Amino acid sequence: MNTERTAQSITPAVLHRLVQEGSSPRLLDVRTPGEFRTVHIPGSYNVPLSTLREHRAELLSHLDEEVVLVCRSGQRAREAEQALAQAGLPNLRVLEGGMNAWEAAGAPVERGPERWDMERQVRLVAGFIVLATGLAGILIPGVHLIGTAVGAGLTYAALSNSCAMGVLLSKLPYNRGPRTDIRTVISELRSAS
Repeated sequence: MNTERTAQSITPAVLHRLVQEGSSPRLLDVRTPGEFRTVHIPGSYNVPLSTLREHRAELLSHLDEEVVLVCRSGQRAREAEQALAQAGLPNLRVLEGGMNAWEAAGAPVERGPERWDMERQVRLVAGFIVLATGLAGILIPGVHLIGTAVGAGLTYAALSNSCAMGVLLSKLPYNRGPRTDIRTVISELRSAS
C-alpha cells in the first residue's frame, strides 16, 4: 500500500487569476538561483530545493498556509512539497507543469540574463561525451564504453526521474548564480507578510 501523499496542484490559469486579483498565495520557486534569475513569476521567492530541505523547520513559521511551489516542470516542486509536508506545513500546492506551463500559458514573467536550462546543458554534455568517446574509440579500443556508461546513466535518469549529471552541472558557478542565504529568504518572507 502506497502511503505517500500526492501533492495538490494548481493550474497556471487559476494561479494567474489569483495573482491578478491580488489574492495570490505565497510563491516559492525551488529552482537554482541561476534558473530563478533567468526567468521567474513576479512576486515569487527563490528558495532552492537544497536550502528548503535543510532549513524547512526555520521556514515554517514564516510561511502562510497558502503556498504554491514552483520549479521548471513540477518534479522539484513535488519534492519540496514532500519536505514541507513532513515538517508540518499544510495546504501546499504545486504549479502544474511548472515554469514551462506558466510561460506557455502566456502568464507574466520577470526575465534576467538568459542561461541555458539544465536539460539543455545535460544534453550538450552527454552528447559531447558520447561523440568524443565514440570518435576516440576508433583509435583507442574500449574508450567507447565511456559513452555507453553515459547512455546507461541517462536511461536510469529517465526511469528514476532523477539526473546525477544535472545535479553535478547545477554545482557549476554558471548555474549557481548568487548564493541564496536562508537569513535573506526569511527576511524577504517577513517583509512581505
